[in-house]
Formats: sequence, structure tokens, C-alpha cells
Amino acid sequence: MGKGGEKGEESGECKAQIPFYTWEEIQKHNLRTDKWLVIERKVYNVTQWANRHPGGHRVISHCAGEDATDAFQAFHINPTLVQKFLKPLLIGELAPGEPSQDRDKNSQLVEDFRTLRKTAEDMNLFRASPLFFSLYLAHIIAMEALAWLMVSYFGTGWITTLLLACILATSQTQAGWLQHDFGHLSVFKKSSWNHLVHKFVIGHMKGASANWWNHRHFQHHAKPNIFKKDPDVNMLHVFVLGDTQPVEYGKKKLKYLPYNHQHEYFFLIFPPLLIPVYFQIQIISTMIKRRFWADLAWAFSYYMRYFITYIPFYGVLGSLSLLTFVSLFPTMPRHNFWKVKPLVKSLCAKYGVQYEEKPLGKAFVDIIGSLKKSGDLWLDAYLYK
Repeated sequence: MGKGGEKGEESGECKAQIPFYTWEEIQKHNLRTDKWLVIERKVYNVTQWANRHPGGHRVISHCAGEDATDAFQAFHINPTLVQKFLKPLLIGELAPGEPSQDRDKNSQLVEDFRTLRKTAEDMNLFRASPLFFSLYLAHIIAMEALAWLMVSYFGTGWITTLLLACILATSQTQAGWLQHDFGHLSVFKKSSWNHLVHKFVIGHMKGASANWWNHRHFQHHAKPNIFKKDPDVNMLHVFVLGDTQPVEYGKKKLKYLPYNHQHEYFFLIFPPLLIPVYFQIQIISTMIKRRFWADLAWAFSYYMRYFITYIPFYGVLGSLSLLTFVSLFPTMPRHNFWKVKPLVKSLCAKYGVQYEEKPLGKAFVDIIGSLKKSGDLWLDAYLYK
């Protein structure tokens, strides 16, 4: 009894020695040479570990000085395994009086969202269908093989070329979405298997680098549509979107923008230039103009207004439907998005967030309207501010 009591007292002393930190202190450690973050109320110093982070140092660095609980759960398919790497980095805990969320988040909404995620896990919505992805890969390979056989048998005539353009455009687009699935670790339970097939699909079928894609795309989901942090919109003066960037660059008298400058002539002079349209599709599909995890309620309200839940074209645009759920659940297999949709709609209804669904035509009208609005804002700032 005596020894047991001494051991208990010793454990209590060790536990009492764990330092507690306030958010004011934690938020100071968000520098390149000093990075702290919080996961489930535990404080970790990731300054040295950031350079060894498998997802890249920028992804984890973006969460420095912040609560990274939701991002941690969203990106890791085996959190228990990752916890082993976190133990040596533990330096303390949040002080008892401190809220679990930072930067004035709606704590009740965050808890409700985490409950929603737990419900999705209990429904096995994070479990992929091997048959779905096997058939998906098989039909892409079949289309690629058909294209080669057509060239070898029929040659390169105009009719053959037009047919091949349709077949290869479809197969390459679908291969792009398939590599996206494996890159998101949403197919296999082991990360290494996902990475292996991802390298095959993007490398051998798309001719791109898996490491390059991971480096950029993980940052995109860590800070969706955050200028200077999300590589997909960090195009400096090239793609200026939204309400604030056009005004900012208009005041600086920058005028070499692809569609903001004299926007009324954009589609007349450059009909093949669809890159800005692609970026607008992506922005409107996810519609997260500032860090998602920083203000979940605001994000729900903003992007749900332009939420595209169904796009009936398989070939070039197929898989854009339900794209928003990738930001909510990055590792969820896409064939389960429609199952989690009612849960998300219910959460939106609870907090009075408008949940809007649009047909394809209306979505493209809104895209053109958004482009015109950005151009008008830039032009006004350029001329008068």
C-alpha cells in the first residue's frame, strides 16, 4: 500500500508539472522558426518536426499558433499511428479556462460538426468500395487502349481524330479525378497503398508528378482559397478573384490581368482561354474564401450559397458534383458523398445556413457573373481609387 501510494503521488506530481498555456501565448508561436499547434487541447512544438512532416512542412506550418484538431482528423486515416509521432513533441496543454477552439470560433457548431463526422464514421462512410474504384480504373485503361487501337487501325484521319479527342478527353479527365481519390488517401486503409497507386495513375496515365501534386494539394485543403497560403489561388497578379483582391490590385494600377482588364472583351477575344473559368468553377464549387477551420459557420454560409450538388455531364465535368464535401471530409470516398449530404443539410438547417442546389446552366451563369463582378471592381478601383 505504501509503495503504491508513493507511486500514485509520483504520478500526480508528474502530471502537475505539465505546463498550461493560454491561446494568447500559443498564437505567438506561429513563426518560421517557432511553431506550436494544438490538437485535442494538447500543445505541441512542431518547429523541428515540420521539415520531416510527410505531408510537407508548409501544410503543418499553416496551422502554427492555431487549433489543428479538425485538420489533423481530416488528413490522417490512422490518427492512432500518428499519435506516436506526436508524443515526443508534447510540451503542455491548454489551460483549464481556455476554450478548445481558437480565434472566436463557434464552439457549439464545431462540436456539432465533429459529431456529424463521428456519425459518418459510424455509418462506414469512410470505407471505400474496392469494386467501384477497380471498375473506375479498368474503364479508363480500356478507353486508353481503345484510343491506341483506333490510331493503329484507322490512322490519323479527321473522323478518327475527332473520335479520339472525345475518348481521350474523357479518359484523361476521369484519370485526373481518380488520381485525386488516391491522392486524398480515400481508397485504401494504408497510406502507402494509396500513394503507390496514386503515383501510377498520375505518373503513367497523366504524365504529372505525384510529389508535386501532393505538395500543392495538401496545402489547398489545409487553407482552402486563402491567398498566399493556398497554391490553387496563389497566382499573384494572374488570377484575381472575389471582392477584395480586384480592388487591392486596381489601386496598385496593375492591368495585366487575363479577364479583369476590359473584361467585356474577354470571351470575344479569347474564347479558348478557359483557365479562369476553371478557377471560378473550383472557387464556386468549394466557395471558401478564407480559412475553413477558422470559422466553420461562416464557411458553411458562404459556399453553400453556390453549392453545386449535381452536374449531369460525365466526361469533362464529371465528378465536380458534390466537390464541396472534399473540403469537409478529404479522406471520404466520393461514392459516399451523397450519403453524407442529408447530414450536412441538417446541420446547415440547424444554424440557419442557406443550402442551395443549382442546375449546371445556372452555375455557369453565376460563374460569368462572378467574372464580370471582379472585372467591374478592378476597373472601378483602377480608374477612381
